[in-house]
Parts: sequence; C-alpha cells; structure tokens
Amino acid sequence: MREFELDIPYGRIAGLRGGDLGGNRVLALHGWLDNAASFVPLAPLLTGIDLVAPDLPGHGRSAHQPRGTDYSFAGAVHHVLDIADALGWDRFSILGHSMGAGIGSLVAAGAPERIERFVAIEALGALPETIEATVSRLRDAVAATRALPGKRLRVFPDLDIAVRARMHANALGEPVARLLVERGTEAVDGGHAWSSDPRLTLPTMVRMTDAQVDALVAGIDCPTRVIYASPAQPYLPEPDRSRRAALLPDGEVRVIPGGHHLHMEDPAAVAAAIGDFLSAR
Repeated sequence: MREFELDIPYGRIAGLRGGDLGGNRVLALHGWLDNAASFVPLAPLLTGIDLVAPDLPGHGRSAHQPRGTDYSFAGAVHHVLDIADALGWDRFSILGHSMGAGIGSLVAAGAPERIERFVAIEALGALPETIEATVSRLRDAVAATRALPGKRLRVFPDLDIAVRARMHANALGEPVARLLVERGTEAVDGGHAWSSDPRLTLPTMVRMTDAQVDALVAGIDCPTRVIYASPAQPYLPEPDRSRRAALLPDGEVRVIPGGHHLHMEDPAAVAAAIGDFLSAR
C-alpha cells in the first residue's frame, strides 16, 4: 500500500491506498486508536477493488480536530463523506473494523445514496447506553474533558516498549502491534509518544439507546456482510450482536474463531469470509 494525503474541510487526511485503481471503490475505516496500517495485512488478499484506508481524524498521521470540538460517530459521518468527495467518489463501499464499522453503519444509514456495499468487522451500529445512565455519562464526560489539559503525555524511551504496551492492551501479536505503533507514534523529546489526539480517550458525552441503535441498523439498506470473531467481545455479547445483525434488511453474518483484531491476526480467514462481496459488479 502506498501513502496518500488529501485535504477535507477540517484539515489534512493521511492514509494508505492499494489494490486496483480500476476496481470497485472501497473506503476502509479503522478502529479506535488504530490507524490505516490496520488494513495492511488484509489488503493484498482482496482483489478487484481500489482500497483507500485513511487515518481517521485524530489518528495516525492525520490532523487532529480543532480545539473546542469533540470526537463522535455522528461527527465522523461528514469526515467520511468529505474524504469520498475529495477522492471524487460519488458511490463507494465501506469496509469497517470496530469503531470504523460503527461509523460506517451511520454513513450507510444516513447517506444510502452514496453506499453500495458494507462489510462490518467486529461491530454494527453504535455502542448503546441505558436511559438511566444518561446523566452520569454526561457528567463523567464533562469532568474528564475539563481535566484533560492537566494530564501529561506518556513518553516511551524506546519504540519496542510502546509495541509491548500495545500488545498487552489489545492481546496482539508483535508484528501486528508494531504495524499500528509505527504509524501511530511520533518522535518527541525523550523518545516516542502516541500521535493520536488525547481527546479520543475521553468518554462519549451522549450515546444512543438500544432502541435507537436497532432503528439505525434496520435503516442500512445496502447489501451488508457482518464478520464477527468468536468468542464475542464483552462490549457486543451474544445474543445481542446476532439479534442486531438480524435487523439488517439485506445482511448476512460470518463468524470466525479469533480475537478482536482478527482482520490483522488472521487476514486469510477474513479475506475468505469477504470473498468477492466487495468486488461484485
């Protein structure tokens, strides 16, 4: 995959692009605190597509959002559409992992005229919140946001230490963690620090309810293939995740043994599950 940069209204977007320039257009959206390198292991196994994997705002080598703004799935919808506009893509498909699949769900439901197909890996819709926890979540988010400027940036004296930290945090193998860390850090005095915007670690101020997430998923009209890892993750347990996928008007599910980053750890199995779904005409 080769580096690219483009400008959208909020700022500079960096990323990786590979595949066939004449193939079906696919925008690959990575997970929370990951970056475009998330798709490096999978990209060579997907044929017949023009694969563009941006570092989403605040991640990797892309610009951070302006001060006074916050990161949300809803806000990311326009970033995704702005990226497609900058590429000159009127219609395209989405390949999303985790947070990227959540954002992709909103794009597919909110701009159905733009989306041809959708592959969602390890997420569908958005993370819900109970009505009872609405106020406590809001208060926690406000307090954390106000306290953030006083926190010190963690500096790793050696990049290998950052790799080991990422391996431990996400139960990743060393080669996979290194891909993400090398693109997700920057040189600073004393070593290396995460390049991602610290505001990404803040609690989301307001989340949808379960009923709203269900309505969102039911509003995804395009052909959709959902790929889940087994065992299920705590944030999207069974039977909730299967029940939600069943709400898709034109959806199907594949379940593969593995962890949350199965598209990086076992790209051959994920590529087989995708098959020709994204390259179909």
